[in-house]
Amino acid sequence: MWDYSEKVKDHFFAPRNAGAVEGANGIGDVGSLSCGDALRLSLKVDPKTETILEVGFQTFGCGSAIASRSALTEIIKGMTLDQALEVSNQDIADYLDGLPSEKMHCSVMGREAMQAAVANYHGKVWKDDHEEGALVCKCFAVDEVLIEDTIEANGLRTVEDVTNYTKAGGGCSSCHEGIEEILARVLAEKCEVFDPTGPSAPVPQPSGGKLSNLQRIRRIEAPIETIRPNLQRDRGDVELIDVDGKTVYVKLTGACAGCQAASVTLDGIQQRIVEDLGEFVRVMPAELQRLSV
Repeated sequence: MWDYSEKVKDHFFAPRNAGAVEGANGIGDVGSLSCGDALRLSLKVDPKTETILEVGFQTFGCGSAIASRSALTEIIKGMTLDQALEVSNQDIADYLDGLPSEKMHCSVMGREAMQAAVANYHGKVWKDDHEEGALVCKCFAVDEVLIEDTIEANGLRTVEDVTNYTKAGGGCSSCHEGIEEILARVLAEKCEVFDPTGPSAPVPQPSGGKLSNLQRIRRIEAPIETIRPNLQRDRGDVELIDVDGKTVYVKLTGACAGCQAASVTLDGIQQRIVEDLGEFVRVMPAELQRLSV
């Protein structure tokens, strides 16, 4: 599992400003349940000074996502809208004493939600710039403009960096070439050269050739079976329900079902499977599979 700071753990187990703000006059919705990450930010703004009086969030996501959204609300409370729009994803990560690189995308979504909420306050509809920039990653609906902005704002240099900060390329991997082209262009503007052989190179497949479907499922089941005894000791359990391409659907049962730390459990399961399988997969609750049918 990833190494989380004490502040991340604190904001996950005791999130600040969770829930909707009554009488909110600015609401921003970003993400989607189908991607496993969604956020609604609600603001109550003083119309005279445009100061944020109250702020709340409702989210579906992992522990880092909950902590990042909690941190964002604490940072922007009392700010003017203009000041809040200047808060970067790095500011959120710094407030939490850092985030694992693989979880930086959680802080990026908060910035987008803020933009959407401010647009809503002004009676406008925030757009994700798909019309201005081509949709690069169809798995997570990440467009060219967001990738460019995130590369420039955070000094990203590899496809792996882009995936960590935006999720783009973390699904089927078919957009990696497009991400490389964007990296090369943005870095060239800074008189830098993109190195495709850097740490973002694809994870090598296990020796012995391509795995059959049955072999792949067994490789996915193995780390789940090693985790189950730990969950069972706490009167919980996990069951593999289905494998659909790069998505692994599992069902948490017993004490794990509905547990506040369920998303952290899913994170740990995903990390173990990725390490053992040698390829990126997403671990999702089985309930989302039924919603997507």
